[in-house]
Amino acid sequence: MRNGVTIGQAAAFVGVTVKTVRHYHKLGLVAEPERDSSGYRRYGSGELLQLVQVRTLAAAGVPLAEIEAMLGAGAEQFGAALTDVERQLTERIDELAARRDTLHRLADGDRALLPDRACAILDRMPGLGFSPDYVAAQREALVLARALVPDGFDGFLTQLEHGLDDPEYVDLVKRGREAETWEPDDPRIEELATAMADRYLANPALLGDRASLRAWAKASAQYKLINNHREDQAPISARVTALTEAKLRSAGVPAPHLVPIPHRCPVTGPSET
Repeated sequence: MRNGVTIGQAAAFVGVTVKTVRHYHKLGLVAEPERDSSGYRRYGSGELLQLVQVRTLAAAGVPLAEIEAMLGAGAEQFGAALTDVERQLTERIDELAARRDTLHRLADGDRALLPDRACAILDRMPGLGFSPDYVAAQREALVLARALVPDGFDGFLTQLEHGLDDPEYVDLVKRGREAETWEPDDPRIEELATAMADRYLANPALLGDRASLRAWAKASAQYKLINNHREDQAPISARVTALTEAKLRSAGVPAPHLVPIPHRCPVTGPSET
């Protein structure tokens, strides 16, 4: 009769479950002991030592698929393998830390989906007289812009900042919001579009930098999605935007369309062809 302990006792001694021990056997990490005359497997000191080694490496973060090679490696190879595992763990720690930061930002509303710079822009809007509904719409547009046109996002934020620093432009944007109460044939719609185009031409910073414009020019499909966001809720704004685009083109601005719209988003600029 072979001396040793049962699988349940071996698992308890080593600090793992019976299921884990059987999994180690299946992977070939720990040899299965022979059965005794009663038909039970008996775990001796050799098997217990293997279980301890495997459990220790696994607990240290070594993938099970790599443990077998490490157990048979020399000192130099073993050390190199441990260094590689440490690198993997560091990367994993960084990933988990980033996830934790995202969870913290989720509790802070906009900051889960937008960088601090974008949130600062949104935070300025109520103080400039924009309604909560308008700010919410801008938040949605910014989230879409960041996800769909990441290369043009920083430049777009710069346009937004320039727009909020321009009192005349801010007033025009507010008029664009008021225009939603106008009749479709109201002559003030044409006047507002003219004023918007004139303001862009008078303040070129509102039109954006070349790098951002190139990014938006390459993303016409994404532009349409962002530009048409909430269009059903702002049909007059959509019309003012189209008229503004046409007026800028007629003034020689090489733009097939603007980057995102002035009245659903507070700042816009042309895309280069």
